[in-house]
Amino acid sequence: MSIKPLVGTRILDFSKVLAGPLCTQALTDLGAEVIKIESLEGDDTRGWPPFREGDGAVFLATNRGKRSIAIDLKSEGGKEIVRKLVREADVVVESFGTGVAQRLGIDYEALKALNDKLVYCSISGFGRTGPLAHAKGYDMILQAFTGMCSIMGEPGSGPVRAPFSPVDQGTGMHATSAILAALLERGRTGRGCLVEVSLFETGVAFLGYMFQAYWERGTEPERFGCAHESLCPYEAFNASDKSVLIGVASEPLWRRFCEVVQLDDMKDDPRFKTNSLRVQNREATLAPIREVVAKHPAAYWVDLLVGNGIPCTQINSFSDVLNHPHTLDSGIIMHYESPTHGKLNAIGPPVKYDGVRSEPTQAPAKLGEHTHAVLAELGYTDQEIGQLQSVGAIATV
Repeated sequence: MSIKPLVGTRILDFSKVLAGPLCTQALTDLGAEVIKIESLEGDDTRGWPPFREGDGAVFLATNRGKRSIAIDLKSEGGKEIVRKLVREADVVVESFGTGVAQRLGIDYEALKALNDKLVYCSISGFGRTGPLAHAKGYDMILQAFTGMCSIMGEPGSGPVRAPFSPVDQGTGMHATSAILAALLERGRTGRGCLVEVSLFETGVAFLGYMFQAYWERGTEPERFGCAHESLCPYEAFNASDKSVLIGVASEPLWRRFCEVVQLDDMKDDPRFKTNSLRVQNREATLAPIREVVAKHPAAYWVDLLVGNGIPCTQINSFSDVLNHPHTLDSGIIMHYESPTHGKLNAIGPPVKYDGVRSEPTQAPAKLGEHTHAVLAELGYTDQEIGQLQSVGAIATV
């Protein structure tokens, strides 16, 4: 059996897009009951192509295991539903713009008055205080603001954005660990607390060791493409058919590499004897390696170098990695049936407990799929639910 330490924990998820939904999906993988509280229009990512049965791929990738209720949070009926839910909740996660939760009456202080054991996680772009507290903070904006874009790309090129939203995803991971820590603390003290995470602080923290290098060096970092500013050779090379990435990160590896690829004259050349010297003489180091790597296909180099304990891989396409025997053997790709979306593939939790990975408990829900059931659990009658729907306070399917 997989470990489900959060069974019996109820989480109200007001967040949308990526950071918050990734956080709450991780928590549902750990056994939490997550109620996703959406606007009547739904999470923005439902509308981002490509689609499966009307829901976007980003939504499908970040919302498994949750129940969906659709509420107009500005309506009196919607506000009362939230109050009832909060009284029975353990955790609230929200990612509203600064000031929005207060205007809706669902900020930490308001909800703490209803439930002082509540762990309230607030996710924002730039944090809730400071000159940029009210600025919109999308992943792309924070990649640019924190300096990430300035260090990505090939030498001499313009700035580049990482397309897989690392700041959003990292913020979601920080939120998950912070919520777990807050729940542990509540177990000791009986008190909830306010947890705050931001894309800005995540982005800055991700660059921590590079900022340290900037302070010590005193100059801005250069763009190195697939290379590493502090290691050499540690980058992509063009084989005769595809690109490979070779990582030589120690002196024993360097000597072995020179022997294996038959560049013995480089092994004892004083210009290349240490990594710092190779970094200093980068082009002189790389030129003969490029020449020799280009003589054989990628598979040749992967077999030869990996077989001799030297880190090397071809640069895979999505198809390559998803169909690689190692990926298939790992079990990281999961498959499940959805009554509305059909058979879905998904990337599972990247963690195993005693060799077992958590299985999805439920496919991503349609907008408002569980509104009726959740309200019924709160004591609403069918007539009351119908009345709320007729005035536009809720939506059901």
